Amino acid sequence: MSVPIVHHPAYCAELPEDHRFPMDKFRAVASRIVEDGLLAGGKFHRPRPAPFEWIALAHDDAYVDQVFSGDVPTEIAREIGFPMKPDIALRARCATGGTVLTGYLAMEHGLACNTAGGSHHARWAHGAGFCVFNDVAVAIKVMQAEGVIHRALVIDLDVHQGDGTANIFAGDESVFTFSMHSAKNYPVRKVPSSLDVALPDSLADRPYLDQLTTILPELLKRDLYDIVFYNAGVDPYVGDRLGRLALTREGLARRDRYVIETVRATGLPLAGVLGGGYSKDMRELADRHVSLHRAAIEVADLKYTPRSSS
Repeated sequence: MSVPIVHHPAYCAELPEDHRFPMDKFRAVASRIVEDGLLAGGKFHRPRPAPFEWIALAHDDAYVDQVFSGDVPTEIAREIGFPMKPDIALRARCATGGTVLTGYLAMEHGLACNTAGGSHHARWAHGAGFCVFNDVAVAIKVMQAEGVIHRALVIDLDVHQGDGTANIFAGDESVFTFSMHSAKNYPVRKVPSSLDVALPDSLADRPYLDQLTTILPELLKRDLYDIVFYNAGVDPYVGDRLGRLALTREGLARRDRYVIETVRATGLPLAGVLGGGYSKDMRELADRHVSLHRAAIEVADLKYTPRSSS
C-alpha cells in the first residue's frame, strides 16, 4: 500500500541567514523524499492554505486576525521567534492546511505523512517557540467539526513538551495528549498533558524505547480513538542543537517504526507530522526527518481496518 505524503513549496519561508530555526529543512526533506523514490505515484499531495475559520477553531480569533493581517504585537512575535512577515504567515497557513489534509488522507489510506507540522508550542491565545499555529490541534478540531472523527490521540515524541497542544485541549475529554520529552528543556513552564513523561538528560536508545514500549500499548487501550496524530520530532537525537537526550539515528528509526506499527496493528489511522529537529547540516537533518516517511512506507502493508467510533 502506498503512503500519501503532503508538501507545499510555501513550507519554506525566508529567514535571516543567522536565524536559529533551520527553515531550509522543509525544502531539503521534500528533495530527499523525491531522491529516495518514496512518493506514491511520484507526486506530493498539495494542501491549500488553512482559512481563518479552520484556524479559529483552535486559536483566539483576535490572534488569528493579527497573523492574517500582519499586525502581530511585537512581544508575541518575539515569543514566537519569527519576524511576522507575509511569507511566514502563509507558511503557517500552508503547514496547517497540510496537517488537515494529512489527517483526511490517513482516514482514507490508514497512513499519511506531512513534510512539515508539529507546531506544538502554539497555544489558544497565540504562538510561541517557532510555532505560529498549532496544526495538529486545528486538524483535530476541523475533523471533529465536520463529523469525521470524535476522539483523537496525540503522540508527541518531540524533545520539547507539547505545551500548546495541552493548553488547547485542556479539559477536552475527546482528545488525549501524550508527550514524552526532555524534563529540563523548553518550555520552562510546562502545561499538563493528559499524560506527560519527563525524561532525564542524556537518556539513550534502550531506556527511551523501554519507556515507550511500556506506555504505548496501554495508551491505545484507554479509549476507542478514531485517529492518531504522531509528532515525530527528531530533536531527541544525540547530535541535535536543541536537544538534551541521546538517541542514535538507529534509535530514532526504531522509535518511528515501533509507533507506526503498533498504532496500525490496532487498525487506527495515523497521521504523521515532522516536529522539531535542529542542525546546520541540512542534508543530515533532512535524512533524519525522513525516518518518519521511511517507517510509514515500511509498515504500509499492514491491513487497514477502520475503527468504528461510539
